[in-house]
Amino acid sequence: MIPVTRPFMPPESSYLERIGSIYRAGHWTNNGPQVQEFEQRITTLTGVRHFHYIANGTIALQLALKALPRQGEVITTPFSFVATLSSIVWEGFTPVFVDIDPDTLNIDADRIEAAVTERTVAILATHVYGNPCDVHAIKAIADRYDLKVIYDAAHCFGTLYQGRSIFQHGDISITSFHATKLFHTIEGGGIFTNDAELSAIMRSTREFGQVGQAGYMLTGINGKNSEVHAAMGLTILPWLDDILERRADIARAYDQRLAGSGLQRPAVIPGTRSNHAYYPVLFTSEQALLDAVTRLAEIDVTPRRYFAPSLNTLPWVPHAPMPVAEDVATRVLCLPSYHDLETESIERITDAILESLPHSDRHPPAAIPALCRPGLARQTMRL
Repeated sequence: MIPVTRPFMPPESSYLERIGSIYRAGHWTNNGPQVQEFEQRITTLTGVRHFHYIANGTIALQLALKALPRQGEVITTPFSFVATLSSIVWEGFTPVFVDIDPDTLNIDADRIEAAVTERTVAILATHVYGNPCDVHAIKAIADRYDLKVIYDAAHCFGTLYQGRSIFQHGDISITSFHATKLFHTIEGGGIFTNDAELSAIMRSTREFGQVGQAGYMLTGINGKNSEVHAAMGLTILPWLDDILERRADIARAYDQRLAGSGLQRPAVIPGTRSNHAYYPVLFTSEQALLDAVTRLAEIDVTPRRYFAPSLNTLPWVPHAPMPVAEDVATRVLCLPSYHDLETESIERITDAILESLPHSDRHPPAAIPALCRPGLARQTMRL
């Protein structure tokens, strides 16, 4: 079977060496040496002043929202994973949807200002598939109306924009280190901010609301992560350049094979160094997508309809028509992409998709060179 993704597996001996050190120390949780090292390494890599390692990306979102100074409306995208929306509702805010740009599939920055009201407290935007939103336009709106900006950057580890980590943008950025992500800690998430006050609030709420020796001064939760999970992240981190290079190779191979197919790829704004976290394609219709999924299933390939449905159509939020997001959600499909995906598998996948398409006036698929094989770890780049 070819799944949509597989976790990157570092050398077993390297991981077990760290597990052994945890076992000998007997310090398994509560901000032990592995967690502290992981937080320090990620802070250095990204250049963001404050990073907190969290149990998962959803709790990271909830802590980010909890740090807002007051309740009210949060402007957000209908095209994201459900956790983006559920976190807003869970924390007692009112989601206000703004439709997406039909090219980038990110929130349409030109539509945000019209959604601002006197009750708006924040903009929560998703960098879809790891590709940056129009961060400068969003910041200008936020500054004009004194709003906080939170980025759901769950897909973004390794993405650079204008030479800097995408986590540098917004008042708060969160990410996911779930095993489905290109860089993972089995389970996990993280919060980034350059604001010392927000950092202190989120660190406290991650730890039951405890504020130093003063006691439990805030409403908090147990959002900490363990030494075992941090150890996996530290074991994978030296392989990051290899992971990013291989994802780029896979994306280029798909591009080459699907050239002339009529499938659409999301646009990426200039100045982006993508991490190629996913390989999404847009079909001309939902039926064309379903035909491709059926053909792929026949050869034991499992892509993912990601994201579907459009979040504004869920039954537990008031429906507001979002025609672009609703249309895209019916036509977008993420193809398999992971570190050890073979050239032959990409050829099988693309052959099946091309065979499923309704028109025969496309170019024949091109042969692709063998993809680079995982090699020795290189020095990790600054993100």
